[in-house]
Amino acid sequence: MTTDPASTTTPVPARAGRREWTALGVLMLPLLLVSMDVSVLYFAIPAISADLEPTGTQQLWIFDIYAFVLAGLLMTMGSLGDRIGHRRLLLIGATAFGAASLVGAYASSAETLIAARAVLGIGGATLLPSTMALLRTMFTDPGQRAKAIGMWSGVMTAGIALGSVMSGVLVEHFWWGSVFLVNLPAMALLLVLGPILLPEWRNPEPGRFDWLSVPLSMAAVLPVIYGVKEIPSEGWNVRYVVPITVGLLFAALFVHRQRTAAAPMISPALFRGRGFAPSVGLNLVCMFGVVGSTYFTTQYLQSVLGMGALEAALWALLPSVPIGAAAPIATQLVQKGVDRAHVVTAGFAIAASGFALLALAGTDSMGLVLTACGVLAVGGVTAMSQIMDLALGTAPVERAGTASSLMETGAEFGGALGMAVLGSIGTAIYRHEIPASAPDVAHETLGGALAVADQVPGLAAVAREAFTDGMRGAAIAGAVVLAGAAVLAAVTLRRVHVREPAKASEPDKVLA
Repeated sequence: MTTDPASTTTPVPARAGRREWTALGVLMLPLLLVSMDVSVLYFAIPAISADLEPTGTQQLWIFDIYAFVLAGLLMTMGSLGDRIGHRRLLLIGATAFGAASLVGAYASSAETLIAARAVLGIGGATLLPSTMALLRTMFTDPGQRAKAIGMWSGVMTAGIALGSVMSGVLVEHFWWGSVFLVNLPAMALLLVLGPILLPEWRNPEPGRFDWLSVPLSMAAVLPVIYGVKEIPSEGWNVRYVVPITVGLLFAALFVHRQRTAAAPMISPALFRGRGFAPSVGLNLVCMFGVVGSTYFTTQYLQSVLGMGALEAALWALLPSVPIGAAAPIATQLVQKGVDRAHVVTAGFAIAASGFALLALAGTDSMGLVLTACGVLAVGGVTAMSQIMDLALGTAPVERAGTASSLMETGAEFGGALGMAVLGSIGTAIYRHEIPASAPDVAHETLGGALAVADQVPGLAAVAREAFTDGMRGAAIAGAVVLAGAAVLAAVTLRRVHVREPAKASEPDKVLA
């Protein structure tokens, strides 16, 4: 910390220099890869299926185990990083991520690949909160921190879009294991430069680690994530309602544990900071809209417009182009004196207008759909970058890992809920409009209807129209939810400003 020469009592946060910005660049590479791994198997799975011959259940686990483990361990890893040091945890996670990538690339069985994807999830759970917590440590100046978090948000959003495209390109020119090997150079660079460039920070008085909270947190998160992920395709089946109910019961136990334990995993003091609790909720709603919309747009491009998978993925990149400017512009507005509540409110309003545009789409509206997705993404990143900055700025620096893990866990829930709720609305409308005389498979999905379209004259056109009507209905619901979030942001974030909390101690010296 430096001192304002005009006052001997007012501390001025030290500004980051070339070292910190270089370190940020190093952190962005693994962050990009962790987000890409969510979607990196989209085009690789046919080649994997031909080579490893997994069962249907094994194929689902190859897809889903990464996201499940990642979501289940985020809170544990955020709290652990606050205790042992975020740089240390980041490097441990990078080692695990790199090793699992190598094993996954040369897996000779479905079981091995599932295990490798699970370890990738563990590594990802260490990397996400650690990178965000280190931003909080390296960038103490509020303006610089806001810019860094804006870049973090943009990279996270772009990574999910890039993952599917990269897998298509790699599988077209190499073998499927190459989608895992691309992780190795970035992790190696992090392991070499991390100890040199990244500072270490840990809570000097963390208390005992609450081991009981670990299984409680996983039992709260995993069943709910599993249930809501399956509902869009299977409906509100008792097989998925029961896990959600069980998860919510464990969530109540987890909250009770945090309120009564002497050294809880998630300190209730975090939520006493004005603006933190609304930030967690608003971040969840933001991901609800952004992820929920992709459930329809990817299917629209392929099944309604008839594009190939790689062609659809390349077109889907187009809405990501303006994302790079959204967060910096939002940050500039806040730094020039615009109330953060107004910027976040505007972000949600823009995202809601994206859904409104999507509600106008027909069965041949590629330009309108891509524009709607771009508007929605810009609004989402605008709101998300400022929400993230507010949450980390109001959280004590010694709990930065815990705070960032809560934000990420909320984002996982929001994305799953978006797909479940909006997907269920769209599916209900679709099934209502499919003729009763159509084969049963046509009532399940658009893909199923197209597969048997030659058996029923006119079924393909009816099914495409029904899917588009479902997308429009879900878009209207999404617009209403995001418009409500805009109002909520205007009320809850009004006059909430980031004030640097008192630091428990100075960060550890950088180790060469």
